[in-house]
Order: sequence, then C-alpha cells, then structure tokens
Amino acid sequence: MNSHRPLPAGSPDHEGAIAGAAYTRHRRIHRSRSHPRPRILQLLATGGNGGAQESYTGLLLRLDRSRYEVRALSLSAGSAVSRVRALGLPVDIIDETDDALAIRALAAWLRREEIDLVHSHMYRAEVLGTRAAVAAGTPVIMATVHSSRVRSPSDAALLASLTPSMDRLIVPSDSIARKVSAEGRAGARFTVLPNGIDLARFASPTSCTLRREFGIPPGAPLLGVVARLEPEKGHRFLVEAMPSVLAGSPEARLVIVGEGSQTDALRALSVSLGVDGRVVFTGRREDVSALTADLTVAVLPSLREAQGISILEAMARRVPVVASAVGGIPEVITSGVDGLLVPPADPGALAEAIGSLLHDLDLRRRIGEAGYRTVVDRFSIDAQVRRTQALYDEELARAGVLLGEGSGSPGPLERGALELPPG
Repeated sequence: MNSHRPLPAGSPDHEGAIAGAAYTRHRRIHRSRSHPRPRILQLLATGGNGGAQESYTGLLLRLDRSRYEVRALSLSAGSAVSRVRALGLPVDIIDETDDALAIRALAAWLRREEIDLVHSHMYRAEVLGTRAAVAAGTPVIMATVHSSRVRSPSDAALLASLTPSMDRLIVPSDSIARKVSAEGRAGARFTVLPNGIDLARFASPTSCTLRREFGIPPGAPLLGVVARLEPEKGHRFLVEAMPSVLAGSPEARLVIVGEGSQTDALRALSVSLGVDGRVVFTGRREDVSALTADLTVAVLPSLREAQGISILEAMARRVPVVASAVGGIPEVITSGVDGLLVPPADPGALAEAIGSLLHDLDLRRRIGEAGYRTVVDRFSIDAQVRRTQALYDEELARAGVLLGEGSGSPGPLERGALELPPG
C-alpha cells in the first residue's frame, strides 16, 4: 500500500510547526488509552538490499508484539520491502521524492497512527523521520546509524542540527561512534549496539545450485564476497589479488555476489588481468545463506565498513573470513583467532591471507570454529533485539509513555496516559 495521499483541507501545517515551534525534549501529546501498548515505528530510508535492510528486517521480525504494537514504513519500495511483506508483515510506503512533501505525509501518518516511538534507519529516514516526528509531537525519536559513509559538510551539518531533537542514537561499533561524534553529533546520547544475525537461518541444511549454474567443479576452492558493488567495498583489490591467488591455487574461483555501479568496471578489470575465467558475477541472489555455506573462504575487502553483516553470516556458517582492518571490522574479528585481517587496498596482503587459508585445512577449520563461537557469543539477533527493547523501554519511560505499576515511577509495565500540551 502506498501511504502517500493528499492532505485534507484544514490539516496542520507540519512544516510550519517544524520552523516555528520550540522543541520540547520530552514531548507530550494526547493519546488517552486508545492503545494499551506503545506503538513503535520502524522507519526505513530505502527498500533496496544491503546490510542496513538486513538489520532492519531482523529487528522488525523479532520485536515482542506482546509489549509493543509494531509498525513498518519505508520511504521507497524495493526488494527488502517485498521480502518483509512475503514474510507476512505489512509495510506502508511513502514513495515521495520531494522531501518537504514526504515530511508532511509522514507527520500526518505519525499522528493518525498515534506512534509513540520512531526508530529511523539510514540517512534519509534520520532526516525526514526526525523532522516529521518533531512536527507530529512523537514522544520518542531514535535512529540507528548503519553506514560508515563520509558525509558531505552540508549533510553532516544537517544531521548535527537535528541531533538535539533525537533521544537516542544507536551505532553498531565504537568506530562509528567516533565518526559520528567527529561530525558534530557529540552531544547525542549514544549506545553502541552491534548488529546481530539470525543464527537459526545459518544453522539449517543448505542446497546451493551456484556451482551447477556457473559450471564450477565440485572440488574447486570457492572464494566469495557478498557486498554492494560500490567503490567503498574494495572489490577492485580482490580482483587484483586473483592472479597471485591462482598462481598457488589454479582451480580456485572467485564469486562476486551483489549489484552496483562497479559491475562493468570489475568485469573489465578481470578481463584485463586474464582472470575472467575464474571470476563469477552472480548479481543479486536470494540464496545467500546457502551460498555462503559453500564458500571455502569469505572475503570482505572494504575500504570502510560500519560492521560487516556479510562476515558475520560467513562466521555463522563456520567459513573462515579474510577482511580489511577498517571501521568496525576489528571490533568483530581478532586477527589470527577468528579471522584474518589485512590492510585496506592491498592486493598482495589479500592474496597472502587467502592463500594461507587455501593451503592449510587445519587453519581453515580452527578459524572457522572460532568465528562461529564469536558470533554465538556476541552477535546474535536475539541479543540485539533484547538490548534494543531495553533502550525502547528506557526512552519510553523517560518520556512518560510507560509508567511503573502502582508506584508511579517509570517502568516498562503500564502505558501512561499523555496530556495535550497547552496552546
């Protein structure tokens, strides 16, 4: 369903409210007791594929419906939205490219649905979601910063100006916390909460057709990278490492899974290096879990990375990982223990690390098992959801939406009745 519709005559001027109204940190708006459980909106910037969308979907599926009424809304359509809907969850869409119109529509939606907490995911959702939530008087405003992208000065300034209106910022790693603080958002209340993955999804038996589809021999070592084909993911350096990898393991294949702006350039590079017969471009795949299980070594050669969902997925399959020592990755992997870390943009180091794993079965098994234990202990989706819900309850209590039973003190037990502010 497309939620964008013309506003009826006489609707409040939400843009005017944003521009003219003083911000009150703990907003109070009339909700009476029309819904006994707090209403939580998970707001997604774009419905395409990526690590942020995977995290969003995992959280959306597992939030406790006995504690919250959960809504989902995306600011564009796409495969991630289709996947959530296929899993049986409704997702509204406000597909409006004009930001001012999108804010108006979203503010009206928040008021109509009586949302108590907005949790935004990705840049556009942060910007539009915060502005719309302030205009609508939503009691709690939160956001997760998923990306390690270096923002332009104007974008960074905009986020910094909106940050005082946010009750909590969630970041997946200490590295991203430092980055966001350096962009002028140091005054925010930060919580470092690593993304988690669904261990059950990666424990089930697999049946992958990849080798048959692309004519890859059953015994050929299979390297794989699952990431958007964009410059910051560093695919170029992995392709440049392949001649050295093949010198030691002539039967090896590299599988590049994903779509993006660098597809043609990477194909041309593989041809120019004479390795095009050993590099497979699969495009977007729906069987990533099964495909990951078939890898001999998983690689993530990123130049920057918030955390790296794809390496967690490989570790959950007990597949050894080679990754760049950038961003939040060193907070996940201890090099030589549960993975191998290499400097970014270094084809030689990539080839050496990959070769050490391809030539040493015991090393592959040891690192694969250690990686699995790391994910189980620290990066499960269940742990992420529990910690997120604790943050929700803390902020809802701070805003007066939740009250302690019988005592009048804040607590996640009873929903408070909020009053309409004067004026």
